[in-house]
Amino acid sequence: MKPALKQTLICIPLAIFGSFMAFPFIWMLLSSIKSAEEIITVPITWFPGHPQWHNYKDIWSVIPLGNMYVNSLIVTVLIVIGVLLTSSMAGFALAKYRFKGREVVFMLILSTMMIPFFVLFIPLFFIIKEFGWINSYAGLIVPNIVTAFGIFLMRQFTSGIPDEMIQAARIDGASEWRVYWKMILPLQKQALAALAIFSFVYQWDSFLWPLVVVSDEGMNTLPLGINMLRNAYSSQANMNMMMTGSTIIVVPSLLVFVLLQRYFIKGITMTGMKG
Repeated sequence: MKPALKQTLICIPLAIFGSFMAFPFIWMLLSSIKSAEEIITVPITWFPGHPQWHNYKDIWSVIPLGNMYVNSLIVTVLIVIGVLLTSSMAGFALAKYRFKGREVVFMLILSTMMIPFFVLFIPLFFIIKEFGWINSYAGLIVPNIVTAFGIFLMRQFTSGIPDEMIQAARIDGASEWRVYWKMILPLQKQALAALAIFSFVYQWDSFLWPLVVVSDEGMNTLPLGINMLRNAYSSQANMNMMMTGSTIIVVPSLLVFVLLQRYFIKGITMTGMKG
């Protein structure tokens, strides 16, 4: 079979499945500029008869969207930075340092991925409460800056970095911190980009933990804002505002993916090749 024909036969099914996956997103975008009546019309009308662009203006008067955007950006960006640093350093230590019990520690870290987050809710909440972090950025950020998945990803990637490079740097007099900061961290760039996308999307869409920790509306993040829209517009007749809010929330995640897509693909591919 010719390579061109083989590639075409692979791409056609992928394009079809990709189109099906894109349908809900396309419907959300189009519904965000529909009238309330058009959304609940049966059969479904895909394109708005008269685009309601004012939906994007009206939603700012329904919920404090600007404040929620700021809260979500602060929380998400700081968590992503924390996850990248802790995962990078832990991955380096577990991949390149030889110490007794290293594999046991790594297996224990991986085993935490088997524990449902709901099991940790009550103890985490009481710990945060004892620290006085309820309704604060610290309560939203600190419990999320270390992830077993991030450590696993970075450990697998760092294992493929030649030991000879590290030994050469040490012979030249570089400290362990300098080896990490000047050599390991730049080499981890592609895997860090992949981890950044995973972490950003997950934390940007996080709903349950902020719902537990935050009771002050001034600390609400965007997912909690969508919940407020659901309460304010509980009837199907006002679903257009919910679609408008959802579209606004999705934009940053799409921008992050588009900007880091090249590194994301390389990082995942190269991580899968490491031992």
